[in-house]
Amino acid sequence: MGLLDADVWTGKLLDGGWRAGAGAERIVVEPATGTELGRVATASPDDVTGAADRAAAAQREWAARPFTERAAILRRAGDLWEAHAEEVQGWIVRESGGITPKAQLETHIAAQECFEAAALASHPTGEILRSEQPRLSFARRRPAGVVGVIAPFNFPLILAIRAVAPALALGNAVVLKPDPRTAVCGGVSIARVFEEAGLPAGLLAMLPGGAEDVGEAVIADPRVRVVAFTGSTRAGRAVGALAAQHLTRAHLELGGNSALIVMGDVDVEQAASIGAFGSFMHQGQICMTTGRHVVDAAIADDYVAALAQHAEKLPVGDPSSGTVALGPIIDAGQRDHVHELVTGTVDGGARLEAGGTYEDLYYRPTVLSGVTRQSPAWAQEVFGPVAPVIPYASEDEAVALAADSEYGLSLGILAGDGLRALELSDRIPSGAVHINDQTVADEATIPFGGWGASGNGSRTGGIQANLDAYTETQWVTAQSRLAQYPF
Repeated sequence: MGLLDADVWTGKLLDGGWRAGAGAERIVVEPATGTELGRVATASPDDVTGAADRAAAAQREWAARPFTERAAILRRAGDLWEAHAEEVQGWIVRESGGITPKAQLETHIAAQECFEAAALASHPTGEILRSEQPRLSFARRRPAGVVGVIAPFNFPLILAIRAVAPALALGNAVVLKPDPRTAVCGGVSIARVFEEAGLPAGLLAMLPGGAEDVGEAVIADPRVRVVAFTGSTRAGRAVGALAAQHLTRAHLELGGNSALIVMGDVDVEQAASIGAFGSFMHQGQICMTTGRHVVDAAIADDYVAALAQHAEKLPVGDPSSGTVALGPIIDAGQRDHVHELVTGTVDGGARLEAGGTYEDLYYRPTVLSGVTRQSPAWAQEVFGPVAPVIPYASEDEAVALAADSEYGLSLGILAGDGLRALELSDRIPSGAVHINDQTVADEATIPFGGWGASGNGSRTGGIQANLDAYTETQWVTAQSRLAQYPF
């Protein structure tokens, strides 16, 4: 039997075991063809309440177990991602609309996240503090308790497992709400891997559902002490506000409109190839997508022409064919949003150099020139395969253009002199900087997060960020005798 055998999960959610959810069943649709892939259960707020109760009970025993047991389960989970990579990749391609290399990246990082989390389980979790009193004084990290994870559709496996794995490794229980549109590759696969790895029942609940009912119930449940949310800035603000009402810590990884600065001393053709990947990878449906191209005026015309040429050559179609570079936009609503921003920008005076058309959910990679700072496709996060270009006359203008955004997630600078580019990056607020590369990058070992409207800082990835995210710091003092007071 395969990891994702439909008999296990069809019409069911994971909560102590596989069972029917209280919500209506949801059809799993392949965006590329409209084909029904299966049916998943959806949860209700009552399901969340029950799962959180069971998770809180299971977490106490889990936290008391030796760290070696937790590490062993995480290592087995990493091995399982590798063993079942091809099966999971098939679901990522068909359910999320990603091409095979994107699916391969997801399973690779999923395995690495589990291996890194296994090492995290044995990491020192305290320090001895100096005290002017005759006592032992130290700080130690304790598991937060129950962690809620709310993950999106675009990279459904990576953006869930990067929170699930470290939270479990550090002694927490997890209630996971995957996006219903990608509930199999972003939810069922995680549940099945940890089930096969030997994770005790109740520690991981997998509850697909909507934002207004299931998502809000996860955030508001008193046993959920930490929420890791990845999604749009609009939704993230709502999550943060609700979490604040319940004094729940919210780690928010939100939208972006990342800039790529192209300096005048680069190879234009190579720079255009880099820029095309940054803007068109996974149809631009990535928070780190290169959303704004800031190009030296001396090479801007040549860069636009080369970028448009790359866009025109990229094949668009069914990703399961293995012959395309871009698959479908996730659904019609998102496709229409992308097209509205493109047409609004062209109506405002910009020139359509490539793309700007679609068939069904397949949107052609699009290049726009003659753009202004007020153009919708420049000023807003598009979340589609769109590359607007603005030239700059000086480095100061390049900095101003790149920094002129409410977002601060990722920044790329292409330059013949990498150190000069690094100095330039110091003037632009961003959670990540990539010199001589585009803006989309991720690894299991790095701290990840954005500034401004892109989130509340690096809250996932890396030892320190994960410790901060999924533990509480406790101060402890101890004396050999009863303390004496003059009262």
